Amino acid sequence: MNKEERINLAGEIMLDFAAQTGVSQENKSPRRYLWTDAFAVFNFLELYHRTQDEEWLMLARHLVDQVHQTLGRHRPDSASSGWLSGLGEEEGARHPTRGGLRTGKKVDERAPDEPMDERLEWERDGQYYHYLTKWMRALGHMSRVTGEAGYLRWAMELAQTAHRAFRFSAAPDGSFGLHWKMSSDLRRSLVPSVGQHDPLDGLVTCCELLFAARGFTDQELPDLEREVRELTGMCRNRDFSTDDTLGIGSILVDACRSGELIINDAFQDIALFQRMVHDGLLSLEDLAASFLDQQARYRLAFRELGLSIGLKGAARLARMFEEYPDARGGELAPRLQPRLEAMLWFHKMSSKIEAFWIEEMRKGTEHWRTHGDINMVMLATSLVPEQFLRSG
Repeated sequence: MNKEERINLAGEIMLDFAAQTGVSQENKSPRRYLWTDAFAVFNFLELYHRTQDEEWLMLARHLVDQVHQTLGRHRPDSASSGWLSGLGEEEGARHPTRGGLRTGKKVDERAPDEPMDERLEWERDGQYYHYLTKWMRALGHMSRVTGEAGYLRWAMELAQTAHRAFRFSAAPDGSFGLHWKMSSDLRRSLVPSVGQHDPLDGLVTCCELLFAARGFTDQELPDLEREVRELTGMCRNRDFSTDDTLGIGSILVDACRSGELIINDAFQDIALFQRMVHDGLLSLEDLAASFLDQQARYRLAFRELGLSIGLKGAARLARMFEEYPDARGGELAPRLQPRLEAMLWFHKMSSKIEAFWIEEMRKGTEHWRTHGDINMVMLATSLVPEQFLRSG
């Protein structure tokens, strides 16, 4: 599939997504889900960049507004109403992310006195830190593309809110962690365990937002230095290796973003960056590639497509350090080269993953349709990943 075919297919997918979920049809009730919508914003912006068609930028703007108006507020079936932040209507509209954003799950979160059902918890509403970081990034990119600082301000306010709400200290040494899942009002933990990559994703995202803020020196924007400092501490001596395809994709994307930030002198922890590359390669080497031969019913498209996106991030990282061999005084590229070359050996998996799920999408199989929205946007991201992989 050549570049033009990839752009055209991604465009078809995103127009279908916009129609199905109520982004482009005013008479259709919006179906908003934060993770999916974050990827959709990146895709709309990439298609705008590729085609200069203002329709794509309009869809991105409209989707951002819908997410804030839907997921920035309490559920219609909740006992509470209004903005999650508790702000009044006008002030809440000016700061729609100050209370965080709900995931958009179909089932309401469990009551405070209700025992946790681990299986059902995946279907319940609330707030996930790693969903919020995706939306922070989407808003940051909206600012860069439109030149409007308001989107970046919302992203940085969300970063502060999320850090304050999810951060906890239960260790004797006073070190911090991040809760996996919080209630919609951010007042109680729903899943207290710590996500493996959440602190890393939060750190890279905060550095990315601070880098974006350099383009708005005339604006008074939130300060994220405390968040960066504490998230850096959470990442120390942490093992990021995983056997989960989506998790591997995540660490490869974070490594790609960090590499670009390093080149732009916006990410300082070189040891942590090298840990990302090391653990990303280790995870790839341990991955059982036999999953590519399994039938669709034993596979999950969006998780595999996350890996495909990450593999493209690894290739982009390798190209960046070829183009900028003198980054960090030239001492970094020679250390990275063997590992980056080893990562490139796995790149062919990306095209195989895409081809398999494009066929499933075209056949309209039940397995594809079960997670149709998220499958669609992540396939489109894999086809045109540049906006998602950029750090600013």
